[in-house]
Amino acid sequence: MKYHLISLGCQMNASDGERVRTVIEQMGYTYTEDETEANLIGILACSVRQNAIDKVYSKISKWNKWKNRSNLITFVSGCVLPSDHEKFLKLFDIIFQMKDLPNLPEMIHQYGITTANGVQKGFDAQNDNISEFWNVKPDHTSDFEAFVPIQNGCDKFCSFCAVPYTRGREVSRPSVEIVNEVRSLVERGYKSITLLGQNVNSYGLDKKGDEIDFPELLRQIGNLGDDLKTEFWLYFTSPHPRDMTDEVIEVIAQYKCLAKQIHLPLQSGDDKLLIAMNRKHGLEKYRQSVSTIKRLIPEATLFTDIIVGFTGETNEQFENTRKAMEEFKYNMAYIAMYSPRPGALSHRWFDDVSLDIKKSRHHILTEDLKIHSKNYNSTMLDKVFKVLVKGTAKHDGYLAGLTEGRINVRFLSTDESLIGQFVDVKITSAANFSVEGEMITIKEGVV
Repeated sequence: MKYHLISLGCQMNASDGERVRTVIEQMGYTYTEDETEANLIGILACSVRQNAIDKVYSKISKWNKWKNRSNLITFVSGCVLPSDHEKFLKLFDIIFQMKDLPNLPEMIHQYGITTANGVQKGFDAQNDNISEFWNVKPDHTSDFEAFVPIQNGCDKFCSFCAVPYTRGREVSRPSVEIVNEVRSLVERGYKSITLLGQNVNSYGLDKKGDEIDFPELLRQIGNLGDDLKTEFWLYFTSPHPRDMTDEVIEVIAQYKCLAKQIHLPLQSGDDKLLIAMNRKHGLEKYRQSVSTIKRLIPEATLFTDIIVGFTGETNEQFENTRKAMEEFKYNMAYIAMYSPRPGALSHRWFDDVSLDIKKSRHHILTEDLKIHSKNYNSTMLDKVFKVLVKGTAKHDGYLAGLTEGRINVRFLSTDESLIGQFVDVKITSAANFSVEGEMITIKEGVV
């Protein structure tokens, strides 16, 4: 028996998919890249943008046609809004929330002997039994990069966001489990580990003093790195500017294994628009955090998320976002055109910024980003950087990787045994979003 799995959207879905693979493969299924060969096909949906949901409907329409000629079971999970949940009941054989993953074998076993609509769990925005999901050991798709979930859900209720309605309220995973999982990964040779959550720097706040907070979690992992004396980079995503404290930045500056790269979502550079977005912070709070990062970790790279064309965004407000990008000089920004999400508060508001204007603003901001990224990359010239080799580059004869600051690097080599290893690369040229260099030495895994 074979299965095929598609994960859409963010790193959280990719991480969840690794646990889905474990459960399915324990049932005796083997993975196939070719969905036409599969007896079981699943998709982890993303409700952040409409085009991702449109892809789900497109896929299931095709898969259901295949049922006329093959024995096929389909399922959907991931970030699913209640409105889509109701529609999916009639399209997929099985639908469940990720917290119910341990019950998937039973659902597959029951399929065909229950209701006409297949097997489904009722939609429930609570995360009461999420610990059962975390207890599933992930089937990592890489042997040198890994995700470690530390919480699920979100309490912020940004007006544009569907996450509180798809993943529920914030629940923190026990810190002992997190640290133990990180330790196991490092001992097995993993070089890049990313802590995942919808709002990682509010970690532990839902436990009312019964759990450590996010700075202490980072400190414990930092101490672990010092004790193990094994070289690895630990990242986290995503933090919320409202909860970003100086202590978090101080801890990152203190420990070698805590990567000097910070992803801090801005969304907009205009205070009035931030209020409309219900971001619960202003530009000055954001500016203070960036100032602390620059002061304590001057070598750190800064990434962000930005939405253009949010309901009511004026030309002046967009220009304020351009000014913020000029001020903060991001190394990378993930720029999205706003699309209303059912269930989110802003879905009730008239989407009054035309698609043409959204596209124009997206293009302008991307061009601004190219300038700042290229300027930073040019400062890397003639310097040597440690690079984690991730694979072959698009250009024949080259390997590609990332610096600690997650700057894309390519260098001349065909030695694929270097993939998953650290190497030293001297930078010889710089482009908008990447650099090129020459390999100097291979780094050993021990400091």
